[in-house]
Amino acid sequence: MAAEPTPGIRDRRAPVGPMIVIGLIASVLGIALGLLIDWFPVAASGEAKDIDTLWDVLIIASVPVFVLVQTIVLYSVWKFRMRPGEELQDGPPIHGNTKLEVLWTAIPAVLLVGLCSYAYVILHDIEKAAASATMNVRVVGEQFTWTFHYPGASGGKEVMSNELYLPLDTEVKFTVQSKDVIHDFWVPAFREKIDAVPGIDTTYSVKTTRAGDYAVVCAELCGLGHSAMRQTAHVVPKAEFDSWLDEQRSKAAG
Repeated sequence: MAAEPTPGIRDRRAPVGPMIVIGLIASVLGIALGLLIDWFPVAASGEAKDIDTLWDVLIIASVPVFVLVQTIVLYSVWKFRMRPGEELQDGPPIHGNTKLEVLWTAIPAVLLVGLCSYAYVILHDIEKAAASATMNVRVVGEQFTWTFHYPGASGGKEVMSNELYLPLDTEVKFTVQSKDVIHDFWVPAFREKIDAVPGIDTTYSVKTTRAGDYAVVCAELCGLGHSAMRQTAHVVPKAEFDSWLDEQRSKAAG
């Protein structure tokens, strides 16, 4: 015969199987939805593919953790809810489970180390590409606009533009600066961004892979005009870019 529950103590027994099944089904559906959602704008840089893949890996790894935890919480709320007549009953004494505690500590630790290592490899590869940059652009942020500075002809005076023009299929290194407060230089289509900090030069590089016009935004709250701190990045064929740059240099010289 099954043991009768102790008077005054609520029964804590519950099957684990239903929670696991519900959690697995919800995890699969959540991963599928997360991978189907178009989170980002069109990719326009060589680095974007690796960053998008990293995002997908994070979705696959994090959705099951979130879903399983929420499944257990919601199932426990339903299973162990207080029923009429149980207001004065105590919860059961719990002595812990060493194996379970080791598992729920070790598994997240391994998962985090793996994800951090993978993210580091992606970051290292992106930063390594900066060494092969064939073009340099100095980006200056100020409330509430961006200006872009290009090398002058034969090492002469820089030329400045309020619009960002870049040649297609070129590794470009950005040196980012600020005249006043902290800004953040971000072209969503490139997938990379970096802070513009007063008194400090920050850098990153991208390889342009798709011609088109892409938004340039500030991703750091920098004042009342922050939302309007937008320009456009024009990625054009090299011949068109060279013609544009020669024109800007002529205007600067004149």
